[in-house]
Amino acid sequence: MIRRVGRPGLLGTMARTAVIAGTAGAVNRSMNRAATNRQQTQADAHAYRDQQAQPAPTASGGDDVVEKLNQLGRLHASGVLTDNEFAAAKAKLLA
Repeated sequence: MIRRVGRPGLLGTMARTAVIAGTAGAVNRSMNRAATNRQQTQADAHAYRDQQAQPAPTASGGDDVVEKLNQLGRLHASGVLTDNEFAAAKAKLLA
């Protein structure tokens, strides 16, 4: 068998080109995936910071709800409100 020395033939050139193209495609997909993951992580962090920046409910708002629930309980105990009316008003306050 005669061994060729020098430049590769057509088949060798095609094989080399296929390997290079496949590697370039794999690297491109990997870089795109990494960029997408990085963007998603940044969006998640931004959403978390926005959520943490929202003001917490004040204690006076909680006391107001508790006072209204106590008032509803007194009205229910005195017979002014029926069981269904009490349950509906309580659910509305807690929603």
